[in-house]
Amino acid sequence: MSQGRPDDDLSRFCCLNEACPDYGKRGAGNLTVPMLYGPQRRRLLRCSTCKARFSERRGTPLFDTRLPQERALAVLRHLADGCGARQTGRLVGVDKDTVVRYALRAGGHAEKLHDELVAFSPADDQGPAR
Repeated sequence: MSQGRPDDDLSRFCCLNEACPDYGKRGAGNLTVPMLYGPQRRRLLRCSTCKARFSERRGTPLFDTRLPQERALAVLRHLADGCGARQTGRLVGVDKDTVVRYALRAGGHAEKLHDELVAFSPADDQGPAR
């Protein structure tokens, strides 16, 4: 029984259980939405292959955060535009410490993603670009 949103498109998600045969496979058809949880009604995803359950936000900088998605994204957009923590806090209506916490989460997530992408970059036989 899927209680998800009418626009449920789970193709961008994958199983996050490293022991699962479908780990990391997006759009494998193994994920369902057994329930919604929390005040923001977030989706709890379930892998039919390994039976693991996890939040739709797991593996993202927004995992285990409390702000509604639009406000959290507004914080990150203002930071990306070069606004400082105090200015972003005033614009979005959150404390500057919240802004700093989100910036650190997003920065750590970006660093991990960068390192993963660089590790799998194809070798360049032509040497450095000139």
